[in-house]
Amino acid sequence: MIRVLLVDDDAIVRAGLRLMLGGAPDVEVVAEAADGAEVPALVSAHRPDLVLMDIRMPGVDGLTATRALRARPGAPEVLVLTTFHTDANVLRALRAGAAGFLLKDTAPQDIVTAIRTVAGGDPVLSPAVTRRLIEQVTDGPGQDDRAAATARARLALLAGREREVALAVGRGRSNAEIARELHLALPTVKAHVSRILTRLGLNNRVQIALLVHEAGVPEDG
Repeated sequence: MIRVLLVDDDAIVRAGLRLMLGGAPDVEVVAEAADGAEVPALVSAHRPDLVLMDIRMPGVDGLTATRALRARPGAPEVLVLTTFHTDANVLRALRAGAAGFLLKDTAPQDIVTAIRTVAGGDPVLSPAVTRRLIEQVTDGPGQDDRAAATARARLALLAGREREVALAVGRGRSNAEIARELHLALPTVKAHVSRILTRLGLNNRVQIALLVHEAGVPEDG
């Protein structure tokens, strides 16, 4: 059973999510919060596996709550609820350790699938979505030189296939696409991604992509 904490300031949204998730045999809503300030106590009391987190809330917003939550040992995964097209804070939430995001108009069955995916240890970010996120964080000539230098120094910790895989993730490639491009077995690609995350101290593959683009690495590697 996947234990879920709902965090949204709109009671109607929470009620809809609870009703929808109630139809999934392997998902249980263990608690609800209307403000990010309630999250730490509810996580301690109910031990959810996943937090479905709205970003825009009065009081403590979802971004602040996500950052604080993911800094805790043994923290649950976080899925961000957003309108995406208008919410630039989603990028900061992903950098803070959120496992992905869901649009608020996502179909119910897709929300359940996303929860199962994240609970299983994989982020919910398609290659197409990763590319769109990267477009938003690529600032061009005005990019902060210090941030770029720091990102390049971190990428320098990678060598050989690990670096090639990281650059491919930065181009928004899926594991299957990387396997084809680099002539590797799919399990080998997955192993490289896991080692990259560990070596660089990152939470998920979208953070790899963001780091690559912060470093200003050309797409051809």
